[in-house]
Amino acid sequence: MIRFFRKYHKWLGIIFAFIILSYVFSGIILNHRNALSGIDINRKLLPGVYRYNNWNNAAVKATMRISPDSVLLYGNTGIWLTDSAFSAFTSFGKGFPKGIDNHRVFQVVMTKEGKLLAGAFSGLFSYSSDEGKWTSIDIPVRDRRVVDISCKNDTMLILTRSYLLKSADLKEFAVMQLPPPENYDNKTGLFKTLWVIHSGEIYGLTGKLIIDFAGLVFAFLTISGLIVFINKIVLKKEGVRAEKRKKLKSSNRWNLRWHNKLGWIMLAILILNTVTGMFLRPPLLAFIGNSRVGKIPFTELADSNPWFDQLRRIFYDEESGRFILSTSEGFFYSDDDFGSDLKKYVHQPPASIMGVTVLEKTHSSTFLIGSFEGLFLWNSQNGRVFDYITKQEYEGKSGFGSPVGDYLISGFTRDFSGQEFYFDYNRGALPVSGYGEFAPMPRQIREESTMSLWNVALEIHTGRIWQPLIGGFYVLIVPLTGLIVLFILISGFIVWLKLRKAETSNDTDP
Repeated sequence: MIRFFRKYHKWLGIIFAFIILSYVFSGIILNHRNALSGIDINRKLLPGVYRYNNWNNAAVKATMRISPDSVLLYGNTGIWLTDSAFSAFTSFGKGFPKGIDNHRVFQVVMTKEGKLLAGAFSGLFSYSSDEGKWTSIDIPVRDRRVVDISCKNDTMLILTRSYLLKSADLKEFAVMQLPPPENYDNKTGLFKTLWVIHSGEIYGLTGKLIIDFAGLVFAFLTISGLIVFINKIVLKKEGVRAEKRKKLKSSNRWNLRWHNKLGWIMLAILILNTVTGMFLRPPLLAFIGNSRVGKIPFTELADSNPWFDQLRRIFYDEESGRFILSTSEGFFYSDDDFGSDLKKYVHQPPASIMGVTVLEKTHSSTFLIGSFEGLFLWNSQNGRVFDYITKQEYEGKSGFGSPVGDYLISGFTRDFSGQEFYFDYNRGALPVSGYGEFAPMPRQIREESTMSLWNVALEIHTGRIWQPLIGGFYVLIVPLTGLIVLFILISGFIVWLKLRKAETSNDTDP
């Protein structure tokens, strides 16, 4: 049995060394998004699916007409100014910090006074027409990411992932922790729990650094194993000088010593990190997606804010005087200006766990909802859902299935040629009516727009980087790699333990 574990520990470690190292270093990058947000990668260096074509890859989230002949188009490519015919495009992102991640815009609105505001990954910005650039507005929260902007009368509503900020002059802000939902159980999603355990964020920056160190240990285990393997091949060759042979043997002793020592010391945390990562991607994600668990005490999860990192969109309905909130836990509303616990809609619209990209009111009690589940008309009163693209009643999903729908809606607009267009993440701009074409994507945007280092690392870490080669089977890379890594870790420990016991037994023999 020991030979079996030894043999496959070695060969699986060698065969999967590149994939293991790619997960290690991409994971470390993912843990430090803000620090690395200024570093971009040219999309020409990536597989073709990552290059822009027909406004795909969430290039556009929405558009906003700011004058009869001026339209702002914004999304992952930043903000661009175009005319009413979308015939020419000019960059409108001056003033944003360096890095395409910092140019990622979630919402642009115009106040009653005619001031342009932008909510972006890098914070809240105001446009100065005199200076011709955006200026950052300081907001009193730690996570500066602004995911939505709305207004109620003369009050601006700035939504971050955890708080609602109110301001009348954009100089002073009241930070509001929203009340909990009705029947709040003080629990959180199992997905969120596993996520922060996997990244180390459960203990803040300290936890992230611990996971980073564990990743570096795993990289050392992988590289040291390769060194020992290569050294043994060289030692078997004839004609190797005695001096070189001595150095190779010394190298193997050193690498094996620390390979074994660090391996058993870090075994538990490496196994935990591997298992949690396996459940963060399909197909295992389907088993935990709707599960809720208690918050782990004395961790980042134990935040007193019931909406910590869960807020996504806000809409104030003047007709009903109701606030509507889209969160990672579903859709909620408040009819008393957040004076009491938030109420959850009895009939929830289909919406992806990755967030809502379109939230518009179309008629009384009816809303247009877009996400990676699709584009739907949702009657919030009777719960009827109509597929806005297929023109059919939505029947819903049954049992375990794909976490996304047939249409990955990343944006929507009505500002081009009087038509409605939706933006599919993979296919780009498409007409809702089924006929007509959106404005061609300018060469300037296609060739100059980059991808953040963080997003490249995310594509590697989720396995999506392999999709151009193996198609839909890429979803199996994370769970299969996880199982193989678990075998490598456990088999290595078993081999080490057996050899250690044998050495101890030999030392005690008379």
